Amino acid sequence: MSAQTATESLPPDRERILRALNALHARYRGVDSGRIADYIPELSKADPTCFAISIVTVEGEVFEVGDFERSFTIQSLSKPFTHALALADRGRANVMQRVGVEPSGDSFDSIIRLDANNRPHNPMINAGAIAVTGMIAGDDQDERLERMLEMLGRTMGRRPSIDEAVFASERTTGHRNRAMAHLMLNFGILDRDVEEILDLYFKQCSVIVTARDMATMAATLANGGINPKTGERAVKREYIRDVLTVMHTCGMYNYAGEWAYTVGLPAKSGVSGGIIAVVPGQFGICVYSPPVDERGNSVRGIRVFEDLSRNSGMHVFETWHQLGQVLNHIDKVEDPAPALPDTTQSVGDATVYKRELDLGEPLTDAG
Repeated sequence: MSAQTATESLPPDRERILRALNALHARYRGVDSGRIADYIPELSKADPTCFAISIVTVEGEVFEVGDFERSFTIQSLSKPFTHALALADRGRANVMQRVGVEPSGDSFDSIIRLDANNRPHNPMINAGAIAVTGMIAGDDQDERLERMLEMLGRTMGRRPSIDEAVFASERTTGHRNRAMAHLMLNFGILDRDVEEILDLYFKQCSVIVTARDMATMAATLANGGINPKTGERAVKREYIRDVLTVMHTCGMYNYAGEWAYTVGLPAKSGVSGGIIAVVPGQFGICVYSPPVDERGNSVRGIRVFEDLSRNSGMHVFETWHQLGQVLNHIDKVEDPAPALPDTTQSVGDATVYKRELDLGEPLTDAG
């Protein structure tokens, strides 16, 4: 179905949203700065022209444009969700004993500093995420892996799988992560076998997702921990505030302050090119585009979110956001500017549809 045919059949509000997403996609698909992350060799195989924007509302409506079904590995986008799992397993006080909540000001993989209590600064950087992974409960490694996959599956609405090639690549080249893990073992932050914890962490980062999956996961956080597709609780409500707060202050690494100022949403980025953001009580968004900047954030993703926040009032301190009317203002995104050269191939037309809630829908194997 062409974009024109799709929009003609939609109610006016949906039509405006769809046109706005098409405009954003057209405006930024020609951006060719950034580079594919190659410190994990398998990630270097990503197609730099891939570009997707996906929105999932707390009512289960989905608005998408571009390569929203293209698979990529979750990488650091997993960190808010494993943080939530550790909170549920260990409780807030126990997690806080081992991982702080302060922005570090350093890059995501920095091994230079722990905080004054010899803890990783927060769960959104690699050191903190490794510590959090070490707190996932289970009698053995298989049970811990199963619980992690089950939790991620509940948030996305299907059973996830692991990209074994990416896992092997991460395991072979993850020397910096090993250095961080042994440093934390020295300070008592980790209390199990380092290689077991790292294997679970590398598998966590190698879970296969799409932009649609990640938008659904972000919408689950926006919906108080309930997946809007399945109606199933995936995250305990009492820990949603913890997760969103740390995403807001620390989720974009050493770009977090500027992101909070210009975009103003709880968010998380990953070096495979995904960025998710949460508009609490309303919707989740994922933008996927593999070329990243020097901080590890998707270049097109940053541009899209800055545009949306500037023109449609998504910032948490905007009046429209407080009134719960953000999507009704998304049509304020202007038509695409012609100045950017189109150096990429055109991608799929936008689609929009409403997911029917099926409370009994089981998780299915990833395709």
